[in-house]
Amino acid sequence: MNKIFLITGPAGVGKSTVSNLIAQNLDRSVLIEGDDIYHLVVGGYISPWKEGNHLKLFWENCKSLIKNSIENGYDVVFNYILNEKQVEDIKKSFSECEIKFVCLMVDENTIVKRDKLRPKDCQMGERALVLLNKMRSRNFDKNNIIDTSNMTEEETYIEILKSDRFVL
Repeated sequence: MNKIFLITGPAGVGKSTVSNLIAQNLDRSVLIEGDDIYHLVVGGYISPWKEGNHLKLFWENCKSLIKNSIENGYDVVFNYILNEKQVEDIKKSFSECEIKFVCLMVDENTIVKRDKLRPKDCQMGERALVLLNKMRSRNFDKNNIIDTSNMTEEETYIEILKSDRFVL
């Protein structure tokens, strides 16, 4: 049975780093960075939080990539800022797969510290805290949330790979 790892959390929490480590430690894997897929649109690009965005195209592309990868025998690691509806849609669309859903969280001090470690042009500043608080308001099952404030990236990905608590 193929596996899908859905990794979410606010910007700067370590989604890309942890996702990459998970993918590297699977026998056959595809890493899908949601931001990369969203940025495929060049002409007519609109930020995902603005009116008139291209999220419909984005989700169709993501689901096609996941489907093609699964059909070719690859496990999928997908990371993006997800909401409850999007997680349910992926769960329903890929019910034949084992899906692990993980929301990475940290405390305020950690997100500020990690944001400052990013390249200047990638730093979120105050928006990192806004996204952290927005993610806290999501109605995710507590079993799918992991606080990585005091964990290394290695400890985090190992916990995700080994624990069944993240299976949907």
